[in-house]
Amino acid sequence: MLKKISLALVVALIGVGAVVASRPSTFRVERSITIAAPVDLPFGIVNDFHKWKFWSPWAGKDPKMQTDFDGAFAGPGAIYTWSGNDEVGKGRMTIVDAKLYESIQIQLEFLKPWPATNTTLFTFQPAPDGSITVRWAMEGHNTFLGKAFSLFVDMDGMIGKDFEQGLATIKTLTEQEAKNRLEREAQLKARAEAEAAKAAQPAPPAPAQAGTTTP
Repeated sequence: MLKKISLALVVALIGVGAVVASRPSTFRVERSITIAAPVDLPFGIVNDFHKWKFWSPWAGKDPKMQTDFDGAFAGPGAIYTWSGNDEVGKGRMTIVDAKLYESIQIQLEFLKPWPATNTTLFTFQPAPDGSITVRWAMEGHNTFLGKAFSLFVDMDGMIGKDFEQGLATIKTLTEQEAKNRLEREAQLKARAEAEAAKAAQPAPPAPAQAGTTTP
């Protein structure tokens, strides 16, 4: 009986291993959003790691998360490291390439809860109406553990929700800033026009001098 149980367990383990091994060796998660704002606004908020705290979907999952910055201030060579609770883990991001107002490529290294290195890519595509389509994608290789994890968790659904939340926040922030920019420009234009109109007005005539008489 014990032999039969052991044999059944071995067969089951082999079967599970075969199923896990048959899972895709690579993965890709991608989401996009259309933003009614000049491209420099969404590009800038992604290209500068110091601004990620305002929109990153993970920033709110651990208010006590420790972060640090190294390398370039922004753009290629900029490095961002974080360490937090079980939801955010520990890792590092490095901007490896950035084409102005077109794309930003980031090397994403997870250190905890398990090590993994993925590639993140943001692209910014202008539309004829002046809006921008921002795409956020992440791709990488599945280890055996990653393949096993995918049997029980929908990675696209789980990470995709975070991407959607982050993109929605970027949209809110940049569209508001675009509105503020237009209002500031309108105020400056109105002030300049008022000053120009005031300067163009003819100077008032000088008051007449009172005459004097001699005795």
